[in-house]
Amino acid sequence: MKLIKLSAISAAILASTAALAAEPVIVVDSADAVVYEAEPVAVAYQAEPAYAYNADAGIVRNTTGAVVGGTKTFFQTAVNPAAVSAEVGTLGYGANVAWAMNDKTELQAGWAGGDVADLFGGDFDANGVNYDVDSDFSNPYLGVQVRPAANWFTMGAGIIVPDNDIDVTANADGGISGFYEVDDIKYDANNVTLEGTLEHRNKLAPYATIGFRPNISKNWGVFGEIGAAYMGKTDATITSLNPGQVLIAEDSNGNAVTGLTGKDLAASAEQELEEENYLEWLPIVKLGATYRF
Repeated sequence: MKLIKLSAISAAILASTAALAAEPVIVVDSADAVVYEAEPVAVAYQAEPAYAYNADAGIVRNTTGAVVGGTKTFFQTAVNPAAVSAEVGTLGYGANVAWAMNDKTELQAGWAGGDVADLFGGDFDANGVNYDVDSDFSNPYLGVQVRPAANWFTMGAGIIVPDNDIDVTANADGGISGFYEVDDIKYDANNVTLEGTLEHRNKLAPYATIGFRPNISKNWGVFGEIGAAYMGKTDATITSLNPGQVLIAEDSNGNAVTGLTGKDLAASAEQELEEENYLEWLPIVKLGATYRF
């Protein structure tokens, strides 16, 4: 008898459970003529949030999704940049593309290059010798641009992959009839020409900048940045067009120094260039305009 009762109770429980899961239960109160809909009882699994791309803002946000959605996210991020910019500066003439990682941070990839020697004067001094510069720059870079206060002030850092050709020609102090002063020795510059190349050793050059990026309309903005890139030690190659010519020379006390040739002068100038620490750094100054999508 107990077995029959237990079986009946179990059957009733199973039947009522199935009914609750399948359809809502309608209860009619005959006294008030009100219909009540009973809430079905169920337990559902809430999946962990995944990350997806917000196409409107160019930002990666939390949302429910799967691994396939994540793959689409990175593809959408790559093909939907937040901004493009044109720039000119000591790295060269170029452009970059930016992707917004959040409301304060952008990832940038760009390139700048060309003949930019005239932008910083076209010459420089190394101890007692002035050099004219002819350059052909190629500076692809990858960096991060941060707005720490979420306003126009920016800080940037990244890596440049430099491939820069730098040709130099020495200018004699006082013109053609003047002299070169190298390693405390004055060489008569008559009929002597020094020229060569400079090459930085770093194949990857870290850089850092600070700047400003105000918006001037909904889509357009301008920017300016200053900073520096560490290019590494300089390898110089300096030659004389008259390497075997014996030069008139004197030391710092005015005493004659004999036996020095154009080749000796070139070697001394080359050594002085490689010892100039400031040549290890490439100053970064740039101006540009930005269009935001």
